[in-house]
Amino acid sequence: MALLTNMKFDESGYRAAVTLASIGDGVLSTDLAGNVTYLNLAAEAMTGWSREAATGRPLGEVFHIIDRESREVARDPLSLAVQLNRTVGLTPNCLLVRRDGHETAVEDSAAPIRDDSGKLIGAVIVFRDVGAALEMSRQMSYLAQHDLLTGLPNRLLLNDRLTEAIALARRRRKPLAVLFLDVDGFKTVNDSLGHAAGDRILQSVAARLGGALRQSDTVSRYGGDEFVIVLSEIEHPGDAGPVARKLLRAVAGPHRVAAEGVAVSASLGVTLYPDHGQAADVLISNADAAMYAAKRAGVGNYRLFEPGMTALANEREPASLEPAMLRASVQN
Repeated sequence: MALLTNMKFDESGYRAAVTLASIGDGVLSTDLAGNVTYLNLAAEAMTGWSREAATGRPLGEVFHIIDRESREVARDPLSLAVQLNRTVGLTPNCLLVRRDGHETAVEDSAAPIRDDSGKLIGAVIVFRDVGAALEMSRQMSYLAQHDLLTGLPNRLLLNDRLTEAIALARRRRKPLAVLFLDVDGFKTVNDSLGHAAGDRILQSVAARLGGALRQSDTVSRYGGDEFVIVLSEIEHPGDAGPVARKLLRAVAGPHRVAAEGVAVSASLGVTLYPDHGQAADVLISNADAAMYAAKRAGVGNYRLFEPGMTALANEREPASLEPAMLRASVQN
């Protein structure tokens, strides 16, 4: 409370000073010339300027805010508040650059200050650090669109990306492919090795699928041991076949679980836009049916969708097609 030592306050003024010194929001005021006249403790911490060092300096030097995207200096909210003679909010997506260069996402409001007679004498800005809140919002958005186990896009994000890919393919008059991949006999893996080992294998499968695809492609975990891949930029319908074979090879290699290498296989179905559907859900459903046809032909295969496959997909997968796991030691 050193700021009160050489000043006289009535009770209300004292309480106001204590409140300003105690609140978590930054409070900064200027005179009509735009020079700093006051900072509370929170404002000192967020700007990196002490009250003594900041007093009399131009606002832009102490409260240095930039646009997050353009990195350009943002408009001074205090001068705008004075100009409009009302409370105004900070331009969205602003960063406060502290004196040492550290950047903090902030939100604020600024308002003109008037004396008892109504005369305009300056302006005040109240601002807060919203970096933690923005990070939490980003994390919540990420979790809402991604699978927690593998980090891959989930069904929600898959549908958005596939819908966008279909619209782009329609405009360009080019095909796209949707691949539905299922790990063969995955229930056997869980029953034999446990769910923790099964999770590690799914994570390994996800990583291999992502590593075998282009950046423009999308691989998502559709549920359980099912993955859906969108090949959004293919020139010819026949381009999907080599990619399907590449993905099956990638999945088939031994997956490290503790000290062992566990080899699994996968079955894969392929649909093409616009031949096998023009909507996201139709393409995925038909790719699922083609995957079951591939599984019936023998694990580790892929099939291109044909109309008759839809009815067959409603039947249960024969138990005889559940492959035995292959184990091999993995060198450290």
